[in-house]
Amino acid sequence: MADGGRYRRRRHAVFEASGRDFVRKPHQPHFQSRDYNPLNGDVQRWFDPVESAVADSAILRSIFQRLTPLFSTLDGRNISGCWHSEMHQFRIEASPTEIGRPTPEGLHRDGVDWVLVLLISRENVDEGVTEIGGNDEQPLGRFMLRDPGDAVLLDDRRIRHGVTPIKVAFPAHPAHRDVLVVTWKFLTRSRQLSPPGI
Repeated sequence: MADGGRYRRRRHAVFEASGRDFVRKPHQPHFQSRDYNPLNGDVQRWFDPVESAVADSAILRSIFQRLTPLFSTLDGRNISGCWHSEMHQFRIEASPTEIGRPTPEGLHRDGVDWVLVLLISRENVDEGVTEIGGNDEQPLGRFMLRDPGDAVLLDDRRIRHGVTPIKVAFPAHPAHRDVLVVTWKFLTRSRQLSPPGI
């Protein structure tokens, strides 16, 4: 991390989604401008790819089949329009000597249209409170994703989000917070879905 921390593990995958269909695209870097990520922006960041078993899982298929049409409807778009979608597996670790920062950049936007944050697990951690605010940076709410499956859907164009640092609850044991983040950004030009490499 640009702040010198070594508390984040991450895997990444990119998809193109349309209607209830989605295809994985060739592995590529994640990029955000400094406008959205003042800490780690303006550089191409390469992460290990999401494993095939995860990318092909029934859970991810259900996420795309349910949420892509929903976002198209909410935005008043053609249901068959194409979306650029990125998937991130995050593990934020904490230790007795280092707190874990899920969002070291603070309250932020991701530079996409829609965001899903799905909690996978919380092990031996305190804190990690999700905070949301408007584009005027006025706070709108605070809540904790506590149990596996707890989730939040965000309109990234209107809502900023962040998570407070996590701390070790019991120092003798490992501590981490795992989340799945999936983002959708509408492609201005509709493309026909095709398998990677074609």
